[in-house]
Formats: sequence, structure tokens, C-alpha cells
Amino acid sequence: MTEAEIRALIQRELPRAIAEEPALRDFVLRTVSEYYTPRTEFDLKFDRVLDELQRDREEQARKWDEQNHKWEENTQRLDRLEVQNSATLAEIQKANRRYESTIGALGSRWGLYSEASFRNGLKAILEESFGVEVLNLNEYDHDGMVFGRPDQVEIDVIIKNGVTILCEIKSSMSKSDMYIFDRKATFYEQRHQRQVTRKIVMSPMVDERAKPVAEALGIEMYSYSDQVQEI
Repeated sequence: MTEAEIRALIQRELPRAIAEEPALRDFVLRTVSEYYTPRTEFDLKFDRVLDELQRDREEQARKWDEQNHKWEENTQRLDRLEVQNSATLAEIQKANRRYESTIGALGSRWGLYSEASFRNGLKAILEESFGVEVLNLNEYDHDGMVFGRPDQVEIDVIIKNGVTILCEIKSSMSKSDMYIFDRKATFYEQRHQRQVTRKIVMSPMVDERAKPVAEALGIEMYSYSDQVQEI
């Protein structure tokens, strides 16, 4: 049997054999998997990360609504008690200040934790499934290029086959944040002598005024929805 006949036989019989014999199907998949990486694999994992972040955000918003409702109830009680007992009023006001501070701290922690969770998830997906190098750099800007004064600068960098992508992952992005991120890119290029190929912002809340700034600076934005929100 010639090589051409063997190839023709394989092409004719292989689809039937794969459909009828699971063991053969698994063997073929393992054999060709090193040559083909499904493009949808990253999309599915990335969507799962975004879905989890969205569920966390919705749950946190629900908790904040409950806490705000309780805060309003406390405020109403304060109004009723004000004429009754000044000493008690002072204690309640003190408790409300602590409560308000706790709510603010909770929101701040949630934002930081969400950023860290998304960053860790993205790093795991890219490095484990696609062989991409993901770096979280924390370097000192002695010349004050980024913030106008010497300070620590945190940058997320993705490197693959000579392509360098800078990412800014934040719970919210303002107009000034866009300018800062652009200066981070310049700081990175000068410090590492490497050209930045893409600049990407990932944030569930983007200020309306930040959008034209991002477009002018060549920054790609990926937000919770197509409708940007004013902060």
C-alpha cells in the first residue's frame, strides 16, 4: 500500500473511528493539542473571571445598600433624640462616625481586593495556559515623572514574543488616572529601554471625562459596560 493510499484510508476511516471509540478520540486530542490552542479557551476563562467579579460587585452593592439603609435609620433616630438627651446624642453621633468610617473602609478594601483577585486570576490564565510572562513591577520613581514627586510606581506588565502590554487594573478610573497611567508607560519605557506595544485599562467604573483622554493617549479601555459612568 502506498503512502497516498494510507493517507486516503486514514482520512476516510478516522472520523468514524473517533466517533465510535472514545479511547482513540482521546489519543487524537492529546496528539494534536500541542499544535493547536483553542482561541475560545482564554475567552471562556476570562469571562468566568469577569462574571465572578461582577457577582462579587453586585453582592457588595447589596450589602452597601443595607448598610446605608441602617445608617439612614440611625440618622432619623438622632433627629428624634436631639431634643431629649444631649449626652446620648453625642454618643450616637460618635457611633455614627465610626460606622461611616467602617463603611468607607469596607468599600476601599473591596476595591483593593477585587483588583488583586482579578490581577491574580489574569496572571494564572495567561501564564499557565498561554505561556505569557506577567509581571507586577513596583519601582521607585526618583525623578517624580509619574506623580510629580518621587514615589513608588506599580505597573502590571504582560510580555509575549517581544510584545509588551501595560495594564492598569483598578476599581475605578478618573481623568487624572488616565494621565497617570500614560506617564507610567513613559516611565517604564525609559527605565527598561523597551517600547510599550499596548496600554490597557480594566475597570468596572470609568469616568465619562476619562474616555476622550484615553482615546487621545492611545489607551484601550475595558469596563463593566459600554456606558461609562461618571465618578
